[in-house]
Amino acid sequence: MNAPPRATVVGLVTPHLLRVIDLANQAEKGMNVDWHLRSAVDTTMRELGDLWNASASVAAYLEGLESAAAQAPKHREEYLRVLQAAAEAARRLRRD
Repeated sequence: MNAPPRATVVGLVTPHLLRVIDLANQAEKGMNVDWHLRSAVDTTMRELGDLWNASASVAAYLEGLESAAAQAPKHREEYLRVLQAAAEAARRLRRD
């Protein structure tokens, strides 16, 4: 019998990171995504916090947000702002 596939931290976190990147792209096009961003980060932190590997998942999410912000082109100001805001919100929620 084949064992069921195991979820990896990367596999669990990637869809959440892509959601934030999509919001950053929308913000760059002029959309106001602040409410959606707060909701996405809150939901993600709650979902990842409920996992058996919560600390690793939350750490990977935060690291992914920080990495995306660090690698974002500086001329894409709104895109960068959204990524930085998401990372800050995730840091704040991790401490609460």
